[in-house]
Amino acid sequence: MTSATRALADAGVSIWLDDLSRERLTSGSLAALITSKDVTGVTTNPSIFAAALSQGESYAAQVKELALSGASVDEAVMAITTNDVANACDVFADISRATDGIDGRVSIEVDPRLARDTEATIAQAKELHATVARENVLIKIPATEEGLPAIAEVLGAGISVNVTLIFDLERYRGVINAFMIGLEKARAAGHDLSKIHSVASFFVSRVDAEIDGRLEAIGTDEALALRGKAGLANARLAYQVYEEAVDSERWAALADAGARPQRPLWASTGVKNPDYSDTLYVDGLVAPGTVNTMPEKTLDAVADHGADGANTIEGKYAASDEVLDALSKLGIDYDDVVSQLETEGVDKFDVAWAELLQNLQASLDAAKEA
Repeated sequence: MTSATRALADAGVSIWLDDLSRERLTSGSLAALITSKDVTGVTTNPSIFAAALSQGESYAAQVKELALSGASVDEAVMAITTNDVANACDVFADISRATDGIDGRVSIEVDPRLARDTEATIAQAKELHATVARENVLIKIPATEEGLPAIAEVLGAGISVNVTLIFDLERYRGVINAFMIGLEKARAAGHDLSKIHSVASFFVSRVDAEIDGRLEAIGTDEALALRGKAGLANARLAYQVYEEAVDSERWAALADAGARPQRPLWASTGVKNPDYSDTLYVDGLVAPGTVNTMPEKTLDAVADHGADGANTIEGKYAASDEVLDALSKLGIDYDDVVSQLETEGVDKFDVAWAELLQNLQASLDAAKEA
C-alpha cells in the first residue's frame, strides 16, 4: 500500500475502483489493488461494461456457450455482467466480513433504459440481487424522480443500494428521504437493518465540465476565476446535507434500530480538464464516512502524489456557498445545470448500453456461425 492511499483510508475515506472487467478478475490485478493501493470495493456502470466487453477475448467462451444455448442478447448481458460482479464480490468477501459489510462492496446497475420506469426498476433490481446472490453486492439505481420510490421499495425489501447520478443538492435531500423511507419499510417488515447498506453517488467532475463551459462563454476575469471550483463546492455542500441528515431525530430512531448511514460517495472523480490537478477530486473531498470511487488513472495518481489525508470538506461550507452564489450572480442557473447533467447522464448510459447490446449481439451471431 502507498502512504497516500493509506492516509486516505486512515481519514475514513473508502477507496473503490471505478472499473471492472473479466481480465481484471482472471489476471489477479483486481485482487492486487487491495494490498497495493487500499482498494476496498468496485463500482461498475453501463459504460464500463461496454468497454470491458469490447475487449472480447476474455468473454469468448461464455459468449459461445450462451449463443449455443439460444440466449437472447438481454439474457446474455445479464449472465455476463452478473457473473463478473459475483466473482468480484468473492474477491472482496474477506473485506466485507472484516468491515461488517461496510466495505468490500461491488455495484451493478439496473438497465439504464429503465431510469424513468419505477416498477421496472424495482423488478430488475430484485432480479439482479437474486442473480448475483452475494451479500456484498450493491444494486445501482439512478436518482431520477422515478428512481426515488424504487430506491425506497428496494431498500424496504432488505436489498442494499447504490444511488447513482446525483448532481443536485435538493435531489440529494430526496435521496436521503427515500433511503430513510426504505429503512422504515424494512424495519416494519422485520428485516435486520444492520445488514442493509447504501451509498449515495454524487458526481463531481461533470459539474465542473458543464459550468466551466458556461464561465468561458461569459469570458470575464470574474467568471474565469471560478473555473474548477463548482464541483468541489457542490460536493462539499452535499456532505453538509449528509451531516444534517445523520443529526436528525428521524435518523436517530433508525440508528437505534441498528441502521447504518447512507455514505456519500464521490463519483466522476477523474479530471476532465488537463490543466487541473489529477488528484483534485480526491484531495479536495476528504472527510470521514465517505467513499471515493476512482478510475485507475486517478487511483495511480493519488498513490503516486496524493495529499496527506487532511480533512478538506468540513469548515468549507460557507466558502462553498459563496462559490454557488457567485455563479448565480453571473447568470448561471444551478437548477438548469443539474437538470441538464441528469438528462445527459441517463442518455450517456443509454448510449453505452445500446453499444454493449449491439456488440454482444454481433458476438452471439458470430459464435453461432463458428
